[in-house]
Amino acid sequence: MNGPRFNEFIQSPKVRVIDQDGENLGVMYTREAMEQAREVGLDLVEVSPNADPPVAKFLDVGKFKYEAQKKANQARKTQKTQEIKEIKMRPNIDDHDYDTKMKAIHKFIGEGDKVKITLRFRGRELSHGQLGMNLLKRVQEDTAEIAKIESYPRMEGRQMLMVISPK
Repeated sequence: MNGPRFNEFIQSPKVRVIDQDGENLGVMYTREAMEQAREVGLDLVEVSPNADPPVAKFLDVGKFKYEAQKKANQARKTQKTQEIKEIKMRPNIDDHDYDTKMKAIHKFIGEGDKVKITLRFRGRELSHGQLGMNLLKRVQEDTAEIAKIESYPRMEGRQMLMVISPK
């Protein structure tokens, strides 16, 4: 069982006790600490089982679980999942089309997503691999200040792939 352990799970004969206000009450027998916690209307919760002696605290278990759940929900709400967006190009792309693709790449990187750039070769274009390499180098130079290369250009069949991610 990970995390704090509640009254019935404390197995050590002695524990270091901290009261509800954060005051250290010192080391005492577990049974004695449980009785003191009950007198105050709280539970004895083991917060650090690996310490010597283990550390236990006076807490309201229900409130503690509620707070922990609230914290977990808040963390889940604020975290951003990083997606991989794909931009497809051809080796002999026109300047205006290239600019449009670059705007999309800048937008995706700005949103914190990775971008996979795929160059599709058709027919005899495959024999001019240096054209694709030059295009990917140009993309790399145009995004150098906002992105870093995560996977360098490589050939997969008739495609050349490169992945960039936000700095």
